[in-house]
Amino acid sequence: MNEALLFPGQGAQFEGMGQDWCAAFPVARHTFEEAHDVLGFSLRDACWSSGDEVHRTDIAQPGIFTTSAAIVRVLEERGLERSAVPLAAGLSLGEYTALWFAGCMTFADALRLVRLRGEAMQAASAQPESGMLSLMGATEESATALAAVGAEVGICQVANLNSPAQIILSGETRALDHVEAVAPEHGVRRTRRLVVAGGFHSECMRPAAERLRAALADTAIQAPGLPVVSNVTARPVETADAIRAQLARQVCAPVLWQRSMEWALEQGVRHFLEPGPGTVLAGLMRKISLEVEVRSAATPVDLED
Repeated sequence: MNEALLFPGQGAQFEGMGQDWCAAFPVARHTFEEAHDVLGFSLRDACWSSGDEVHRTDIAQPGIFTTSAAIVRVLEERGLERSAVPLAAGLSLGEYTALWFAGCMTFADALRLVRLRGEAMQAASAQPESGMLSLMGATEESATALAAVGAEVGICQVANLNSPAQIILSGETRALDHVEAVAPEHGVRRTRRLVVAGGFHSECMRPAAERLRAALADTAIQAPGLPVVSNVTARPVETADAIRAQLARQVCAPVLWQRSMEWALEQGVRHFLEPGPGTVLAGLMRKISLEVEVRSAATPVDLED
């Protein structure tokens, strides 16, 4: 069975992520040790024993990436062949894991970029005050209309089109306040503020995008060895220059996750595997299509299935 790989993004983190993999498999433990050498601090301690620190953007992003990479390396020891994977995709941060898996960049370079990305996004979250708002019962059309209403008072954009049941707006807090007040008039049943540092995938992150663009220009990147579906276009990215451009755009652009998965389905892919903390992407995939088989490798116990 050839499974497409789906890599989670920020929000999948939890205190202790990766610890069970490291206890069970030396290659996972070595991956966290490699991360220590690259970053110059103990990512393991930050993720396992520092309480809420794991939810900081600059810790969560490298932590999720390293945990996902550790799980992939375990799977490779157990027979996973990259040449047999029909495609890879990752939600937001997870796109870096997909590109690493596809041979576009080394583990060390990808980890440095992810750490910088997290730091830059954390810094950009401070000014202006911003956040993200999940809309229950919205369509893409109603979400776009609501974003336009919010934009009358501040930055407000559609940030994530994740599944038919999950659409998220992002922007300045004052704009999201305005959206919440009028959301019922647009058929939205309920709204929920996300627990994030700021307005990711909106123009609030422009300073982070520019910092990342500069870092990408100095990073060695290769064309992918297998199709990697871009968040920005919902189509495979094919060249190193395109990877640099789209990763820089991705910070402020909407994540077209549902469209990305629909493209994968159009290619005939019906089997998916989510290697990483949590099971968010498996849940989204089941909302996008009931005609697929999707499984998660979130804990070592999952390998026994």
